[in-house]
Amino acid sequence: MSTEQIHEIRLNVNGVDHEAAVPARRLLSDALRHDLGLTGTHVGCEHGVCGACTVLVDGQPTRSCLMFAVSAVGSEITTVEGLARPDGELGPVQQAFRECHGLQCGFCTPGFLTTITAGIAENPDPTEEEARDMVAGNLCRCTGYQNIVKAVCRAAEIAREGGDAL
Repeated sequence: MSTEQIHEIRLNVNGVDHEAAVPARRLLSDALRHDLGLTGTHVGCEHGVCGACTVLVDGQPTRSCLMFAVSAVGSEITTVEGLARPDGELGPVQQAFRECHGLQCGFCTPGFLTTITAGIAENPDPTEEEARDMVAGNLCRCTGYQNIVKAVCRAAEIAREGGDAL
Protein backbone atom coordinates (compact mmCIF):
# COMPACT_ATOMS: atom_id res chain seq x y z
CA MET A 1 0.00 0.00 0.00
CA SER A 2 1.42 3.36 -1.07
CA THR A 3 1.49 6.21 1.41
CA GLU A 4 2.36 8.76 -1.25
CA GLN A 5 0.12 11.83 -1.13
CA ILE A 6 -2.12 12.31 -4.17
CA HIS A 7 -2.79 15.80 -5.54
CA GLU A 8 -5.93 16.79 -7.42
CA ILE A 9 -4.74 19.01 -10.26
CA ARG A 10 -6.25 20.81 -13.22
CA LEU A 11 -4.15 21.11 -16.35
CA ASN A 12 -5.06 23.24 -19.34
CA VAL A 13 -3.92 21.20 -22.32
CA ASN A 14 -4.63 22.26 -25.89
CA GLY A 15 -7.18 24.76 -24.61
CA VAL A 16 -9.14 22.19 -22.58
CA ASP A 17 -9.11 21.84 -18.80
CA HIS A 18 -8.37 18.33 -17.56
CA GLU A 19 -8.51 17.08 -13.99
CA ALA A 20 -6.22 14.38 -12.68
CA ALA A 21 -5.19 12.87 -9.37
CA VAL A 22 -1.42 12.47 -9.35
CA PRO A 23 1.41 11.94 -6.92
CA ALA A 24 3.66 14.99 -6.46
CA ARG A 25 6.48 13.33 -8.37
CA ARG A 26 4.41 12.46 -11.50
CA LEU A 27 6.20 13.85 -14.51
CA LEU A 28 4.24 16.02 -16.92
CA SER A 29 5.06 13.58 -19.73
CA ASP A 30 3.53 10.71 -17.74
CA ALA A 31 0.49 12.76 -16.74
CA LEU A 32 -0.15 13.69 -20.37
CA ARG A 33 0.26 10.15 -21.65
CA HIS A 34 -1.14 8.01 -18.84
CA ASP A 35 -3.56 10.21 -16.94
CA LEU A 36 -4.94 12.28 -19.83
CA GLY A 37 -4.51 9.78 -22.67
CA LEU A 38 -2.59 12.24 -24.88
CA THR A 39 -0.04 9.81 -26.24
CA GLY A 40 1.38 12.09 -28.94
CA THR A 41 4.04 13.26 -26.50
CA HIS A 42 6.79 10.65 -26.67
CA VAL A 43 9.28 9.78 -23.97
CA GLY A 44 12.74 8.93 -25.21
CA CYS A 45 15.74 9.35 -22.96
CA GLU A 46 13.90 10.44 -19.78
CA HIS A 47 16.79 12.84 -19.07
CA GLY A 48 15.76 15.88 -21.14
CA VAL A 49 18.45 15.28 -23.75
CA CYS A 50 16.59 13.95 -26.80
CA GLY A 51 13.67 16.39 -27.03
CA ALA A 52 11.05 13.77 -27.95
CA CYS A 53 8.90 14.82 -24.98
CA THR A 54 8.94 18.54 -25.79
CA VAL A 55 5.64 20.34 -25.30
CA LEU A 56 4.86 24.04 -25.14
CA VAL A 57 4.29 25.46 -21.67
CA ASP A 58 3.00 29.00 -21.96
CA GLY A 59 4.38 29.00 -25.50
CA GLN A 60 7.89 27.92 -24.54
CA PRO A 61 9.39 24.56 -25.52
CA THR A 62 9.67 22.48 -22.36
CA ARG A 63 10.97 18.98 -21.77
CA SER A 64 7.94 17.36 -20.18
CA CYS A 65 10.09 14.53 -18.79
CA LEU A 66 11.84 17.08 -16.56
CA MET A 67 8.77 18.88 -15.22
CA PHE A 68 6.42 17.68 -12.54
CA ALA A 69 2.75 17.77 -13.50
CA VAL A 70 1.91 19.71 -10.33
CA SER A 71 4.32 22.44 -11.53
CA ALA A 72 2.29 22.89 -14.72
CA VAL A 73 -0.92 23.87 -12.92
CA GLY A 74 -1.96 27.33 -14.08
CA SER A 75 0.01 27.11 -17.33
CA GLU A 76 -1.23 26.65 -20.87
CA ILE A 77 0.20 23.42 -22.25
CA THR A 78 0.23 22.62 -25.95
CA THR A 79 1.04 19.10 -27.10
CA VAL A 80 1.45 17.85 -30.65
CA GLU A 81 -2.29 17.07 -30.63
CA GLY A 82 -2.97 20.80 -30.22
CA LEU A 83 -0.97 21.96 -33.25
CA ALA A 84 -3.64 21.28 -35.87
CA ARG A 85 -5.95 24.07 -36.96
CA PRO A 86 -9.35 24.27 -35.26
CA ASP A 87 -10.99 22.69 -38.34
CA GLY A 88 -8.66 19.68 -38.03
CA GLU A 89 -6.45 20.64 -40.96
CA LEU A 90 -2.71 20.37 -40.46
CA GLY A 91 -0.98 23.38 -38.96
CA PRO A 92 1.89 25.02 -40.87
CA VAL A 93 4.65 22.98 -39.20
CA GLN A 94 2.80 19.70 -39.65
CA GLN A 95 2.05 20.53 -43.28
CA ALA A 96 5.70 21.43 -43.92
CA PHE A 97 6.91 18.17 -42.37
CA ARG A 98 4.60 16.27 -44.70
CA GLU A 99 5.61 18.27 -47.78
CA CYS A 100 9.35 18.13 -47.05
CA HIS A 101 9.43 14.51 -45.83
CA GLY A 102 10.76 15.72 -42.46
CA LEU A 103 10.21 12.42 -40.69
CA GLN A 104 10.95 8.77 -41.06
CA CYS A 105 10.07 6.62 -38.07
CA GLY A 106 8.18 9.53 -36.45
CA PHE A 107 9.24 8.93 -32.85
CA CYS A 108 11.01 12.28 -32.50
CA THR A 109 8.50 14.19 -34.63
CA PRO A 110 6.15 15.49 -31.87
CA GLY A 111 9.09 17.11 -30.09
CA PHE A 112 10.34 18.66 -33.32
CA LEU A 113 6.87 19.97 -34.22
CA THR A 114 6.38 21.72 -30.88
CA THR A 115 9.95 23.06 -30.82
CA ILE A 116 9.65 24.44 -34.35
CA THR A 117 6.24 25.96 -33.63
CA ALA A 118 7.77 27.99 -30.80
CA GLY A 119 10.85 28.79 -32.86
CA ILE A 120 8.88 30.17 -35.77
CA ALA A 121 6.66 32.19 -33.44
CA GLU A 122 9.86 33.84 -32.20
CA ASN A 123 11.57 34.05 -35.61
CA PRO A 124 9.00 34.00 -38.44
CA ASP A 125 11.60 34.12 -41.23
CA PRO A 126 14.55 31.91 -40.24
CA THR A 127 17.58 31.39 -42.42
CA GLU A 128 18.76 27.82 -42.97
CA GLU A 129 21.41 28.33 -40.27
CA GLU A 130 18.79 29.69 -37.84
CA ALA A 131 16.55 26.72 -38.67
CA ARG A 132 19.44 24.38 -37.80
CA ASP A 133 19.97 26.19 -34.51
CA MET A 134 16.23 26.01 -33.82
CA VAL A 135 16.22 22.22 -33.90
CA ALA A 136 19.69 21.62 -32.46
CA GLY A 137 18.30 20.45 -29.11
CA ASN A 138 16.20 17.67 -30.61
CA LEU A 139 17.67 14.35 -31.63
CA CYS A 140 16.65 12.28 -34.65
CA ARG A 141 18.31 8.98 -35.44
CA CYS A 142 16.73 8.51 -38.87
CA THR A 143 16.62 11.60 -41.05
CA GLY A 144 20.01 13.27 -41.03
CA TYR A 145 18.16 16.58 -40.38
CA GLN A 146 18.32 17.96 -43.96
CA ASN A 147 14.59 17.60 -44.55
CA ILE A 148 13.78 18.77 -41.04
CA VAL A 149 15.68 22.01 -41.71
CA LYS A 150 13.86 22.35 -45.05
CA ALA A 151 10.57 21.82 -43.18
CA VAL A 152 11.40 24.63 -40.73
CA CYS A 153 11.91 27.08 -43.57
CA ARG A 154 8.81 25.81 -45.40
CA ALA A 155 6.68 26.03 -42.26
CA ALA A 156 7.72 29.64 -41.78
CA GLU A 157 6.79 30.32 -45.40
CA ILE A 158 3.37 28.64 -45.03
CA ALA A 159 2.68 30.60 -41.84
CA ARG A 160 3.63 33.91 -43.49
CA GLU A 161 1.58 33.17 -46.61
CA GLY A 162 -1.49 32.15 -44.63
CA GLY A 163 -1.17 34.74 -41.92
CA ASP A 164 -1.16 31.89 -39.38
CA ALA A 165 -0.43 32.72 -35.80
CA LEU A 166 1.68 29.89 -34.42
